[in-house]
Parts: sequence; structure tokens; C-alpha cells
Amino acid sequence: MSRLYLDWNASAPLRPEARAAMIAAMDLVGNGSSIHAEGRAVKGLIERARAQVATALGADGADIVFTSGATEAAALAMAGRDLHCAGVEHDAVSSWGHVDLPVGRDGVVSVADPANSTLQLANSETGIVQDLPAGLALSDLTQAFGKLPIAFNWLGCDMGLISAHKLGGPKGVGALALRLGLDVQTQIKGGGQEMGRRAGTENVIGIAGFGAAAEAAALDLANGVWDEVAEIRNLLESALEADCAGIILTAKGCPRLPNTLSLIAPGWKGETQVMAMDLQGFAVSAGSACSSGKVSASRVLRSMGYSEAEAGSALRVSIGPGVTKDDALRFAAVYAKAWKRAGERMKQAGADLPR
Repeated sequence: MSRLYLDWNASAPLRPEARAAMIAAMDLVGNGSSIHAEGRAVKGLIERARAQVATALGADGADIVFTSGATEAAALAMAGRDLHCAGVEHDAVSSWGHVDLPVGRDGVVSVADPANSTLQLANSETGIVQDLPAGLALSDLTQAFGKLPIAFNWLGCDMGLISAHKLGGPKGVGALALRLGLDVQTQIKGGGQEMGRRAGTENVIGIAGFGAAAEAAALDLANGVWDEVAEIRNLLESALEADCAGIILTAKGCPRLPNTLSLIAPGWKGETQVMAMDLQGFAVSAGSACSSGKVSASRVLRSMGYSEAEAGSALRVSIGPGVTKDDALRFAAVYAKAWKRAGERMKQAGADLPR
């Protein structure tokens, strides 16, 4: 059985450019903190990757602080700050903030005090894109970076979170983008690496891969690759809507990522949907990969006003370059059959099915 990967928001496949850069980095023997030729070679690689990431992010002139991922970047950004956020934020952000910002049914978050708030640019589960207010303290750019044409310097926020593996880089490396001159409360102390903001010998191999992936992702955006992805996502959405009576498309018509489709199949648990599709050769998700192992229903959808039962019956399909129209239609056909079978079972069990 040929498998089809439709969980790009959890982690994108490694780009060949990143793989090549990582393999080349393995041959460097020095420490980037050493002043001899070998150390300078490593330092040069790190700074080249920093420039690649900054250029791709539209953050030239800002500070790019490499971390172990967006989760660590969030901790570095939010430690010592008293920021407000909404329930649609990733756990890495909401765990540090006051979850009290209101969210509409359309997923739009209202921010009264931008200077003391954090707001994601795009949601990993629904794909909904926010209109960031000027003067925002922090934005999680993880899902938007590489999929949307953005420029950190024009977003109007002081800090931004990004992660390599969401755009085809390696897992275990990310960064915090900082408005030049802004200070943070260092969480990992020791040497003076990363401008004194994050001590410890750098993950040189991961950083090299991150830089190469960011550069390749920017080229994809410029060449319209994600416009083509959006067309296939829309085709998939139309096919599911036509063949799956009763499903709810949670973000249709909303500004959103070009690759993301979020649906609710009332009465059919999200994890059961994921397992059913997995057995048919499709990798999909019931929500954020960092939360999908939890029993509770999607906090994102509940924040948007969906019931506990509806939020527990959600499925996320996130595609990427290389997924074809035939792939999308094949998934839609298999899913529709599985949904009809699930409906028959619920009917036999006496469940009150949606009309």
C-alpha cells in the first residue's frame, strides 16, 4: 500500500537542500567559540545560516537567536513577561501567558493591549490567519513562516517564534526573532553563545539545515508553489463537502494557510478518524501534533465556540508541495466511504446524526 503524508503542519518532510547542508556541516571539526581557523569555519557557517533565516523571514537587521525549537524560543521570549493570549495559541505559548483574550466563531482573536499580548499569525489546527495589531509583544510565526509571504520587520511585533521542521528543515532547531536592541531573560546560562541570550555549544548541523531550508522555502514562495497547494486544498475541501453530508468545515471562507483543512465529523472521534485513515495509508491528525496524544478535545475549537463533542470529532488535513490533485481526490473518496460507514454504525447504535 502506497502511503500519503497529509500532516505537513506537524512536520514537513526534510528538504534535500537541508539534508545536503547538514551532511556538509558534519565534516566541520571546530567549535564555533574557538578563534582558530577550524572554529572560525564553524562560526562562519552559523552566521551564514543566521543570515539565510533572517532574509527568508524578512528580518534583516533584527536579532535571530537560535534555540532547540519554537517551544524553547517561546520560553525565552515570555519568561519575565506578563503577556495575555487566547485559547487558540499553541501550548508552548499559552502555558506562559494569561489565556483571556476573546475568540470569535471565525477564529479571530480580539487584542485590547497589544504591547502586553501575544498572538499567533496562523493556527496550526484550523490554518486561520490573524491580522496582527501594531505594537504586539510577540507572535508565533511557526506555521506561517515558509507558507505565507511575511516580513518580520513589517509585522509590527517585537518578537517572533519560528521552527525549522515546519518548513522542511531538521527537527530540534528553531529561533527567536527579536527587534534590534530588545532584551530577553536568559533561560540557559553559561557561555556567551547567541549574543549571550542562549548559552551552550550550538547545534551546528541543525542550524545549517535550518538556514538551507529557509532559503529554499523563500524560493518556493517566490515561485508560487504554495498558490498551487492552495488550489489542491480547495479541490479536496470541495470533494469532501460534496460527498460527506453532515461534516462541518471549521474555517471555510476564513483567511488561512494555503495548505490546511479542518473539519468536524460529528459523533466520530478524531482519534478514531486518524486511525481509520492510517489503516488506509493516509497520515492525518486530530489537531496539533503536540496535543494529539491527549484525551481532551481540541482547545482551539472549543475556544472558537464549538462544543466539547464537536471539538472531539475534529480532523486536520495539512498538505504540501508534491501532493497532487489525484492524491487529494483519492483521500476524499476513501474518507467519504469511511464517514458513511461510521454514520451507519452510529445510526444502528441509535445516535442522533446531524442532517
